[in-house]
Amino acid sequence: MVALALIVLCLWAAQWQYQRGVDRHARNTLIVNHIALSSTPLSKIDSSPSQYEWQSVSTSGEFNSDEQILLRNRYSEGVYGFEVLTLFTSTQGKRFWVDRGWVKAGVTATTAPTVTKVPQGVVQIVGRLRLDSSLPHGSFFALPASGKGLVAELNAQSRLQTENFYIDLLSGSDESLTPEVSAQLPELSDGPHMAYALQWIFFGALVIYGRILIRRTR
Repeated sequence: MVALALIVLCLWAAQWQYQRGVDRHARNTLIVNHIALSSTPLSKIDSSPSQYEWQSVSTSGEFNSDEQILLRNRYSEGVYGFEVLTLFTSTQGKRFWVDRGWVKAGVTATTAPTVTKVPQGVVQIVGRLRLDSSLPHGSFFALPASGKGLVAELNAQSRLQTENFYIDLLSGSDESLTPEVSAQLPELSDGPHMAYALQWIFFGALVIYGRILIRRTR
């Protein structure tokens, strides 16, 4: 019975890892396909943004420099820094966060990084559409110190009502809007899931082989 339970467990683990590999491959394929699409107006897709994540979109509106977030633990070529998110209000009245790219950290932990000021007035921006769930979990927020958690949590604490998506800025009508280091794409690797699935099958086979050897010994 113990051997049978171990075999079932190994087969279940193999199936679980296999499905994770399939899901990850499908996710990577979706990202690659959406990145390759040409830019489209945000107003045409904001009714169902989950279907257009990673696609380039364009919109016009104004930045609110008073509402800004710095994401901790962001690296560029091995250098520690922050990801800058600034609130944006489109001309259609949609409010959402715009990831303006990476900036190097200050000299000390208490020194704020140098962040390029956003232009005043209405500007046009182009960027990749991202979902709120794309943001990292954990204590990534800094400056202001009261911010913590994901964008949705920040909205709840500050009583902001923003969309459930944000945008990785790529360029804008003002030259200063083009990030020196734009938000990085995720690693599009299928990972080791298929190898792990084969490994669990191998473990199951070892259990069967061991059981056969025990019977022969008896």
